Amino acid sequence: MQLTTLLLATLSAVSVSATPSWMGGNQVTIKEEWKVPGDNPLYFCGDPKDDIAQIENVDLDPNPPKPGEKLSISAKGSLKDKVEKGFKMHLQVKYGLITLINQEADGCDTIGKADLECPLDKGDMKLTKDVDLPREIPPGTYTVLADVYTEDGDKITCLTAKIAFHR
Repeated sequence: MQLTTLLLATLSAVSVSATPSWMGGNQVTIKEEWKVPGDNPLYFCGDPKDDIAQIENVDLDPNPPKPGEKLSISAKGSLKDKVEKGFKMHLQVKYGLITLINQEADGCDTIGKADLECPLDKGDMKLTKDVDLPREIPPGTYTVLADVYTEDGDKITCLTAKIAFHR
């Protein structure tokens, strides 16, 4: 899940205003105009026009993801500026109202899982990655928030998604 949300960036259509939880908010509003292009459940947390990461497209196969199956992620975009070491990602995963994960991670460690290295140079980027999802994912609705920012607090991107796993 970290990979999907980091790059770029997953959820369904609802209507929402974003205050990332690490800034004291606990709700993200989803607006249809903030949908991440492609075959995915991802939404930007807010207007992405000033984000350092400009995500053009993210495709998930299958969409929605299915427990016990391989998830293929394909993303395309660009960086307006070079992203230096020290950037952070705040990841929150909720199962219904229960918070399963609420942590801040080093961005360089996280992108290493996607076979990328720090620093990230300005310009075009493409990513293709396969992830084997565990069969044991409990059925239910999961909400994911990934807020990525530089060491100085500049927003790289913020993505959210709502994913329902069924038996």
